[in-house]
Amino acid sequence: MATALDIAKHNTNAAPVSVSDSARAPGRDALSRDALSIEKKAEFTVAAAGQSSLVGLTRDELKDKLAAIGVPEREQKMRVAQLWHWIYFRGARDFDEMTNVGKPLRAALKDAYTLARPQVVSEQVSKDGTRKWLIRMASTGPLDKGAEIECVYIPETDRGTLCVSSQVGCTLTCSFCHTGTQRLVRNLTSAEIVAQLIVARDCIGDWPDATPPEGAFVPSDGGRFVSNIVFMGMGEPLYNTDNVVAAIGVLSDNEGLGLSRRRITVSTSGVVPQMERLGAEANTMLAISLHAVRDDLRDVLVPINRKYDIAQLLDACRAYPGLSNARRITFEYVMLKGVNDSDADARELVRLLKGIPAKINLIPFNPWPGSKYECSDWERIERFSEIVFRAGYASPVRTPRGRDILAACGQLKSETEKLRARARMMAEQGIGAEGVYAVGNGG
Repeated sequence: MATALDIAKHNTNAAPVSVSDSARAPGRDALSRDALSIEKKAEFTVAAAGQSSLVGLTRDELKDKLAAIGVPEREQKMRVAQLWHWIYFRGARDFDEMTNVGKPLRAALKDAYTLARPQVVSEQVSKDGTRKWLIRMASTGPLDKGAEIECVYIPETDRGTLCVSSQVGCTLTCSFCHTGTQRLVRNLTSAEIVAQLIVARDCIGDWPDATPPEGAFVPSDGGRFVSNIVFMGMGEPLYNTDNVVAAIGVLSDNEGLGLSRRRITVSTSGVVPQMERLGAEANTMLAISLHAVRDDLRDVLVPINRKYDIAQLLDACRAYPGLSNARRITFEYVMLKGVNDSDADARELVRLLKGIPAKINLIPFNPWPGSKYECSDWERIERFSEIVFRAGYASPVRTPRGRDILAACGQLKSETEKLRARARMMAEQGIGAEGVYAVGNGG
């Protein structure tokens, strides 16, 4: 029987949490004990399903699937390579497209597996060309209609960036972020993370011999329409490190999806124990959701700061594997009117980052229903940027994209917010109030 997992506190990927007394700011102990205001528990877990899709699987997982249908061990490596090409390079949707795979094996694959993608429940297109998809993952059992996440495609003339989610909901409770107000449902599997790119390429025609939909804004430089991946959607990636690292391995495989690891950026709010592992195993670019230069304020804006304060976070940044002027860390800083946007804040930011190869990405706050914050005035943002720039740091102001469809930074919040546990389901599954399976929202 499946059991609930407290992803935030008992995550098998995370190192044990310990914060010394000397690392705590005065008056922060009481805040640290308020665990529910820092992180959330998962509402349900993944159960075994029926016929499964091969889309999103790693090479080892594909090998296991082939072994399960009787493919001899001596053939498995070759067959994995064939499947890999068709799934990740060609974007095949049907086993019959795999012309270099024998008919008996194709038939066996079709009997046992599918090439199904997650379902696109809705697509919204912004006036600036940004696309947001509400994606429903495959059912994990008879009482699960499929958890939902949001994924955003941001096209430019010379690049296309896909913003992917790593959790259904979010572990954390950042007070300025719409996604942070949503319940945490569960971690996404590595296959579900990879499948977001597959879905995006299906929707914008980013496969060989495919074409983009009429009127779509896609890069015109001759490259792939999705050239960059940012783990900046729903969820805290480093509370799902195993699956994020495995997904990056698939996304960056040169014989398939072929994205450069230098074009993959993982953003974290500061899960310090997992940062070194990310750099060593995934070798991606790193972004830090900083947003404040004082612990007392960051405790409120980014409550994980109560576990890992600014000093600990910046020490982990200095030790990030591969850090150099060519592989700078991006520090994300949302501009909140009258909260964190003073000249003194800008000067302290420069002082804190001394010695770290970095750029500071200033993000005008994107409003969402019910938020208590306002965006800093444009003149204030420019003044803040000027102070940082004069100190020698690149300080671009991120152009808000997709605001009209709530696709901008901090605005993602899927319909899984409506998911509710039902006593009948809990009784049928034999689980208690501490862990539930979720169903769809009936839509």
